[in-house]
Amino acid sequence: MPDFITLDALVHNTAVAQPIKTAIIDDASSLTYAEFDALIDRVAAALQTEGLKPQDVISICAYSTIQYAATFLGALRAGVAVAPLAPSSTPADFAAMLKDGGAKILFMDSSAAELMGDAASHFPNRVALDDGDFGQAFSAWTQAAPAKPAPVAIDPEWVFNIIYSSGTTGTPKGIVHTHGLRWRQYGQLEPLGYGPDAITILSTPLYSNTTLVAFNPTFAGGGTVVLMKKFDARGFLELSEKLRVTHTMLVPVQYRRIMAVPDFDRFDLSAYVMKFSTSAPFAAVLKADILKRWPGGLTEYYGMTEGGGTCHLLAHEHPDKLHTVGQPAPNHEIRLLDEDGNEVAPGEIGEIYGHSPVIMQGYLNQPGKTAETFWHDATGKRFVRTGDVGRFDEDGFLTLMDRKKDMIISGGFNIYPSDLEAILVGHDDVLEAAVVAMPSEEWGETPVGFVVLRSGASVDAATLKTWLNERVGKFQRVAEVVFVETLPRSAIGKVLKRELRDWRLAAE
Repeated sequence: MPDFITLDALVHNTAVAQPIKTAIIDDASSLTYAEFDALIDRVAAALQTEGLKPQDVISICAYSTIQYAATFLGALRAGVAVAPLAPSSTPADFAAMLKDGGAKILFMDSSAAELMGDAASHFPNRVALDDGDFGQAFSAWTQAAPAKPAPVAIDPEWVFNIIYSSGTTGTPKGIVHTHGLRWRQYGQLEPLGYGPDAITILSTPLYSNTTLVAFNPTFAGGGTVVLMKKFDARGFLELSEKLRVTHTMLVPVQYRRIMAVPDFDRFDLSAYVMKFSTSAPFAAVLKADILKRWPGGLTEYYGMTEGGGTCHLLAHEHPDKLHTVGQPAPNHEIRLLDEDGNEVAPGEIGEIYGHSPVIMQGYLNQPGKTAETFWHDATGKRFVRTGDVGRFDEDGFLTLMDRKKDMIISGGFNIYPSDLEAILVGHDDVLEAAVVAMPSEEWGETPVGFVVLRSGASVDAATLKTWLNERVGKFQRVAEVVFVETLPRSAIGKVLKRELRDWRLAAE
């Protein structure tokens, strides 16, 4: 890999070499590399004018726009770390994350500011990215600054971003990534197909690591980033065809909605080189449909925002392994351990631990949680505990079972919800399914299936329960099937099983 260079410096290099090349497009406008680089300069200079110094922090809570991207990269150019926050957070979580991150300035758009209410409006130093009345207008704030910032020599160990976990298991934790960690990701362009001709469309939010692992290498390679403020399946296809998009990162639920567009096959998607997915279970049947009908390769990533070992499945090269999440990436190591910390034999189930050159610095302000997440082998090598359970097949491909916390222990037997979910979605009337542990006086825990039906479905819950239970082992049988209109999901597509469980308990 070449010597370390910051992401904003790579953008600047492209601006010098190809000033009129389109750098970024959003719902409202577009900028060339020269224009985008100049805006990044203005943001960095404005931060310095405000008195921010290297290793200070800003927070951004907004929907994806050019102004958001320029603020992120401008902060990096000034040596300032970015703590992006989700507009979908509760005001209480938002306030807690804002305090935890120690932001000096809060950047928001009007929509996010309205959602957060007093938790945002009481923050003393605010900038309105959309020039709304939330705070200083972004356009005026940047224009009042010098055209160029004072140069800053970035140390690879300085903080690049603080990504807050989705909070599906409690209060979000701030995951600290350094510039060096990010460089080891965006510096590996060739195997991913990124380069000057790449046009990457992103419809997942910029506060998510899912998005950044495609956003960063696109700019690093001198490509063009297309931002969708809100995902719409048909709009995504229209933009892909119009702009001759070559790359995208989508979560599985987005792929499902795109493939379900009735006239999907009429769109010209022939420019696609590679499509990526991560963050949630990706059904083999859906992968197969994408390979059949959508040109270009398909790569699935399995890993943690915290880093550690990553697996990748090049689905277009291994169509017989679509039920897996692939093999460990180069220089990445995955071990499966039992409850006593011993490595399990091939084919046996164990908790997934990962090691690689890409591991978070830790959780911000939480040394205890950080220590719990790391595990060291006898040689001192550091691994990240994923909390996931899986098994390797004879070819070294990893099959992901479930989150360890989602495993159901019923009458002393381990039940993996993913096994039951895979059978349920095989029914002609079932669109989506989630199996959740519910308390049981007799068994301790018992599985309950929550199902979203396809349009026009005729099956009833009792019949579907019988159908499922005829196809599983005796100890795997569900106690109930519950029909729901939708499955609650995080912004990056993870099913929030805790919400399903709480909702059902409250209804009893």
